[in-house]
Amino acid sequence: MSAAAPLVASQSQHARSAAELRARIDDIVAASDTVQGARPQVLELLRDALARGREEARAQLRLKRDGFICARALAANMDDLIHATHHFVTAHLYRTHNPSSGERIGVAAVGGYGRGTLAPGSDVDLLFLMPSKRTAWVESVVEAMLYLLWDLRLKVGHSTRTIEDCLREARGDMTIRTALLEARHLVGDRPLFADMEKRFRKEIVEGTASEFVQAKLAERENRVDRAGHSRYLVEPNVKDGKGGLRDLNTLFWIAKYVYRVQDPKQLVKAGLFSRDELSLFERCEEFLWRVRCHMHFATGRAEERLSFDMQRLIAPEFGYAAHGGLSAVERFMKRYFLIAKDVGDLTAIVCAALEAREAKPRAMLDRIMGRLRRRQPTRIDNPDFAVETNRLTIARQDVFERDPVNLIRLFHLADKHNIAIHPHAIRRVTQSLHRIDRALRANPEANQLFLDILTSRRSPEVVLRRMNESGVLGKFIPDFGRVVAMMQFNMYHHYTVDEHLIRTIGVLAEVDAGRLEAEHPLANKIMPTLANRRALYVALFLHDIAKGRPEDHSIAGAKVARKLCPRLGLSAAETDTVVWLVTYHLTMSTIAQSRDLSDPKTIESFANIVQSLERLKLLLVLTVCDIKAVGPGVWNGWKGQLLRTLYYETEVVLTGGHSGVERKERVRLAQAALRERLPAMSDDAFAAYAARHYPAYWLKVDLEQKVKQHALLASVDEGPRKLASAIATDAFRGVTELTVLAPDHPRLLSIVTGACAAAGANIVDAQIYTTTDGWALDTISISRAFDRDDDELRRAERVTRTIEQALQGEVHAGRLVRERHKPRSHAKTFDVAPEVIIDNALSGRFTVIEVSGLDRQGLLYDLTSAISKLNLNIGSAHIATFGERAVDSFYVTDLTGGKIENANRQNAIRKHLLEVFHEEPHLARSA
Repeated sequence: MSAAAPLVASQSQHARSAAELRARIDDIVAASDTVQGARPQVLELLRDALARGREEARAQLRLKRDGFICARALAANMDDLIHATHHFVTAHLYRTHNPSSGERIGVAAVGGYGRGTLAPGSDVDLLFLMPSKRTAWVESVVEAMLYLLWDLRLKVGHSTRTIEDCLREARGDMTIRTALLEARHLVGDRPLFADMEKRFRKEIVEGTASEFVQAKLAERENRVDRAGHSRYLVEPNVKDGKGGLRDLNTLFWIAKYVYRVQDPKQLVKAGLFSRDELSLFERCEEFLWRVRCHMHFATGRAEERLSFDMQRLIAPEFGYAAHGGLSAVERFMKRYFLIAKDVGDLTAIVCAALEAREAKPRAMLDRIMGRLRRRQPTRIDNPDFAVETNRLTIARQDVFERDPVNLIRLFHLADKHNIAIHPHAIRRVTQSLHRIDRALRANPEANQLFLDILTSRRSPEVVLRRMNESGVLGKFIPDFGRVVAMMQFNMYHHYTVDEHLIRTIGVLAEVDAGRLEAEHPLANKIMPTLANRRALYVALFLHDIAKGRPEDHSIAGAKVARKLCPRLGLSAAETDTVVWLVTYHLTMSTIAQSRDLSDPKTIESFANIVQSLERLKLLLVLTVCDIKAVGPGVWNGWKGQLLRTLYYETEVVLTGGHSGVERKERVRLAQAALRERLPAMSDDAFAAYAARHYPAYWLKVDLEQKVKQHALLASVDEGPRKLASAIATDAFRGVTELTVLAPDHPRLLSIVTGACAAAGANIVDAQIYTTTDGWALDTISISRAFDRDDDELRRAERVTRTIEQALQGEVHAGRLVRERHKPRSHAKTFDVAPEVIIDNALSGRFTVIEVSGLDRQGLLYDLTSAISKLNLNIGSAHIATFGERAVDSFYVTDLTGGKIENANRQNAIRKHLLEVFHEEPHLARSA
């Protein structure tokens, strides 16, 4: 199917040919006393040929920038080695001067190697073909060849079969059938191989196209599910992921099986592809091969996941540099995702052609193309469109030429009737994208149709994704087109920007339909009360649309919204709302995760930004959808609780209920609520207990916690112990709370954080309360590790035991961490400039120190240790991690309880905390 590409001219070029290798082997054997004695030298010859071949292939990869040249060169080099190995074994080790009928063997390449392509770390898949049954000679030859190949450290997948074995196995196993479909004769008995090929086509392939297609597409679905269903995952699997090489392999296997073609170029003559589509197929395959070969060479193994560290290594190999607000890595990955999208388009084309041939069941096509929820209608009230096999299609070929609005109307009808779109119609759409011009973008009807799709109560995510994959969305909304396939080089975002935006609409539609009440109770409650539903959908669609620009994406996105909203038909008031939401779309999340929500100044500052209850509602729902759509595991109950707390506290201010007097009243009510739960206490005793706590404690801690903490304090008051702890699990918030009661001292929090890290606990929040009589009552929230409460409680007990041992001086927290943790690998991959912000305006009582930088093992411990050494008291700590970026906020006072006002002192604090990021990482922030 393919020939070895020309390689770098060198003296070793001739030594790599099979003929030269055979001659060299003959010379080695002739010069040796025995054939077995020649084996070490033969092995060294082959090892040298293998190494030289790999070096030349890698040089060609960099010189020609062509993945096929590299993959074919590696396969040709392997062909030479197989030829030479076979020659040594059959001509010298087990030579037969007059072979019997049973002393025949053919060696074939199968699988990917059978196609004449090989990646540097790929398995070498071989079929040893026998005429009838195993003989001692055949077994000896196969064993000797395999041992030579294994001694070359090659990963060899092999089978030894007769023709009957091959046919029998192929009937019952689609993997074997596919491998034989790709079989290529290498060396040995050619007539035997030709007979196998002939019988395979006649007895296995003929009449089984539908069976094979269904099996291959089902296999593809399972593979994609394992590798990650979206083709827009930011660390994609180049081989097995959606839009990867295996998808292209599957397309060609199907084409080869159904259309009986031997080369992709024959797909045009077969009518499957146009010349442009064939060119696209070849470009996609070459690009993916180039990426894969670079990955294997860089790692020295069969690495298929294009991880962040791989992306940074490979982007320069493709000639990418930073430009226009995007880094070299982001530009390279944008190209990758555009290629993955093209692979999806080719998949749709092949599926449509197969259905037309009736080689493929319709149900499988629906799984590949995506389907909507309820039974499709049988009739569309529009003469330009029709329903074919329960899918929406065009009624005539010129529907988009006659009326370009039909390019939007097609998707509007699909949404309106909950009907899947026929791949033939999508193919015509992609061929008509040039008709989406300035006139169509300005067309009022087209914009109204799009707005209806975006704000649909049915399946807007499904339809928007089809619009995006067909190219319509990026052409109709050019600013959206700029972020198509754009990734962000960080560990926080799991998807490309366009995929993230579409997923946020999907989450919003779920909230809108009331399907997420259990997970998002407040957003679910708020949604029906919104007066600006359309504005919320548009704002969510636009909130990240300006990513990748030099300007802050919130500011630039607001400008895009200001221009686009009137075009879509939004009123001036709706436009203002969208612009405001895009501008402040990160604000609520940032404040909730990094500020002390019990501090009145935090709430008042946020209320001044929001200004109205409607905006507060809109921002809450937008924030929930944004975080939820970032990726699996990013949203958790803890973040939900923080957002709800911020919402309810701000609601009080916006409705006019918050004041200093009201705060005192809230303290009094909180104390009264606890008094009711402690009926056995005398009034004097309770009054004395209430006086032990400052107002912040009464306002922030919930009633159940207050009851438990009263018992904790009582246990210390009544006994000789000067240390106590308690555990509470919270499955809904996804955290476990550890409460530690100990005599107050400045290094308390740093010891606790170090002990948590040493015990493998990831801290997400820390609330530090000090009693008026010198006790510290610290509540540490750690990420939940187990679903079952009993497992989580056992783990929490181990953590608290470590904390108590550290506080009692039985173990040294820092030493424990050093022993148990190693530096994270991503520290070499990402570059996050550290920053320390000191602000006295964010709190009425505390100075807020916000520290951000590259997260690493040991960071939180190091920061809290540095703060304690600076003679600062920590009132509360708020820990947030966005992928590789840590953002930790500490509410601090000096030892007298005052704010840090002196500029020189602030500079000293800033200097010492920045030094933490430049020190050798030696301790653990979290597990």
